[in-house]
Amino acid sequence: MDYGSSAFVSPPAIYGSELLTWVLIGLALYWGAVIALQNTGRLPDYIGTQGPILTFHTKRGRVLLDRLARPKRFWRAWSNLGVGIALVVMVGMFLFLLRAAMIALTGPQPTTSAVRQPRNVLVIPGVNDFLPLAATPGIVFGLLVGLVVHEGGHGLLCRVEDIDIDSMGVAMLAILPVGAFVEPDQESSNAASRGGQTRMFAAGVTNNFAVTILAFALLFGPIVGSIGVASGAAVGGVAPDSPAAEAGIQPNDRITAINGTPVESNDELANRLESTTGEQVSVELNGEETVPVDRALVVTAAMDDGPTGLSAGDRIRAVDGRTVATEHGFIDAVGDDERVTLTIESEDGERVEREVTIGAAVSIVENEPLEGQTGPTDETFVITQFNGERIHDYADLAALLEDTKPGQQVSVAGYFGDERRTYTVTLDDHPRSDSGFIGIQPHRGTSGVTVNDIGVQLYPAGDYLALLGGGESPFGPITDTFLGKVGMAVLLPIIGVTGALPFNFAGFTGGIQNFYTVHGPLSVFGDGAVFLAANLLFWTGWINIQLGFFNCIPAFPLDGGHILRTSTEAVVSRLPIDATRGMVRVVTTTVGVTMLVSFLLLLFGPQLFGG
Repeated sequence: MDYGSSAFVSPPAIYGSELLTWVLIGLALYWGAVIALQNTGRLPDYIGTQGPILTFHTKRGRVLLDRLARPKRFWRAWSNLGVGIALVVMVGMFLFLLRAAMIALTGPQPTTSAVRQPRNVLVIPGVNDFLPLAATPGIVFGLLVGLVVHEGGHGLLCRVEDIDIDSMGVAMLAILPVGAFVEPDQESSNAASRGGQTRMFAAGVTNNFAVTILAFALLFGPIVGSIGVASGAAVGGVAPDSPAAEAGIQPNDRITAINGTPVESNDELANRLESTTGEQVSVELNGEETVPVDRALVVTAAMDDGPTGLSAGDRIRAVDGRTVATEHGFIDAVGDDERVTLTIESEDGERVEREVTIGAAVSIVENEPLEGQTGPTDETFVITQFNGERIHDYADLAALLEDTKPGQQVSVAGYFGDERRTYTVTLDDHPRSDSGFIGIQPHRGTSGVTVNDIGVQLYPAGDYLALLGGGESPFGPITDTFLGKVGMAVLLPIIGVTGALPFNFAGFTGGIQNFYTVHGPLSVFGDGAVFLAANLLFWTGWINIQLGFFNCIPAFPLDGGHILRTSTEAVVSRLPIDATRGMVRVVTTTVGVTMLVSFLLLLFGPQLFGG
């Protein structure tokens, strides 16, 4: 879906591509300095280099590991549990990457996907679109914890299995920890049993998953239990040149009253604006200052060359001569009419009248059910009725499509330009759900246009808090379970891209702390301390589960690749054949190459093959 302009302005940030350029320049200078120090012999013996990465080696800590390794039966039982978990996750990761690659190639895709941008593979705050600079302390802390417990697990099991350790340490890219390592003695490692080697390789991910459970248990329990939603309507974004922007309202403000009447929540804002009259309203911000704001229905985003001809920044003043200033008033004025005349005021103040179709704007996907009736076309189709139900925007259509089944016949009515068409369509199987599939690419809002009262996008603070255990989840009972909350927490940094919620969530940081309050016993530590604890736990849990799953990918040099090798050796050795290393190598190489190809297709397949 292509939009002529971004709907709202969020809090100021450096764009990923610009910051990436500066990061690369800084890394080049840093690498040059490392090479100079290495060539002049000024690097200490305990510092090694691998390209731009510095590895800090130490032999300290081995005595501590020997002490911790004394309850060997406990650690072997712990790691055996981890081996079972790792094998299940390995199979899951294998199937997941295969399935994701197939969907990326065969399923209908948006023209671009932020999730698949190569820069978003990098765990660098400010470069990765989903890891903002404001979250850097929590991300670095979580990464350090993850690396220490992961490699510490390997080191501990080395000593449990009587494998000597040559050295251990951390790998740094400038000031960013990018890895940790334990270097086992190769001779004693080879002498260890196959089971001992497998337990040693599984120990790291076992510890990562254990830390994940601990961090999220603390977060979902006492920490989030001490956080509540502040009163007022939370402003997540402000449309440029809108009445709100002209009045000085900014992202992370809270609208606490309209014309002196308190606004307790996001849901109350529309009602307060609807109940007012006149050309201006008085808006109280954060319970402190009051500003006058013009009442106007603002176009915050619009398709390029869309069916309405509207552009971002336009203001809709009337529908068929009836003055409107709110979304509710707009829909009420349209009613059941499919074609209406809008009075539109452009940014330069010029007013025009234009007849438009009100419905859900869609592009028709090739070789899918609807195209079988309309024929190939690049023209936007505005759907106004679906099975006899009036459609005002895509949200109406999506709700009706969710209740359909494959093979069901439906009636679809709408407009190409000003010509009304009616079709009967037999729905196909949906590639991602149990509902029917009609074969369309949607454009958000009404006829490809999104409108907003005064030009603010609200931040659903209560929904994000509920997903972390602070209330009933908006996505059903399954996400109220502990594992459901963990799954949603993993998705929160990218949830805005999925469309399930309007913003990505990177912790209680970047100004959204204004939307929350701290209460209960932990309030004695102050809001800042509680939000800091929440952020550290959130990112510690998030990064550790990512490290665990990533290292379970069955491909070398990851732990999953080593576990695949030892497991394959164990299986092959029990077969009634003359087992060789070549047989094991065929299995591990085939699985590893399949994983690599799947990952590359997931990232680049749609762009390369036009999926």
